[in-house]
Amino acid sequence: QVQLQESGPGLVKPSQTLSLTCTVSGGSITTNYLAWSWIRQPPGKGLEWMGAINYSGNTGYSPSLKSRTSIPRDTSKNAVTLQLSSVTPEDAAVYYCARGPSTAWGTDYWGQGTQVTVSS
Repeated sequence: QVQLQESGPGLVKPSQTLSLTCTVSGGSITTNYLAWSWIRQPPGKGLEWMGAINYSGNTGYSPSLKSRTSIPRDTSKNAVTLQLSSVTPEDAAVYYCARGPSTAWGTDYWGQGTQVTVSS
């Protein structure tokens, strides 16, 4: 059974770059036709899809976050990383990693999420 585990700093200072890692077990991030997304939920708000990388390494990003977001992968570690630059307190949220079909960047299996606070 596939498992997704998010990890990274729980506290980031404004203007810094947030870096989170999603480590996948029980399956490969290069499995055909799968994609790996990052989604976040700020306190009191809805879910926001941020971007994703698919099995062949192609990426897609939310237009509103594209200028600040990068999602590289490390196939040797079977992990996907989220990098969000120039963070502000508005970037505080629970960040989730999710797997799904690469078509339309879908999601069908999620990690438990990790809380990120942005504060000096």
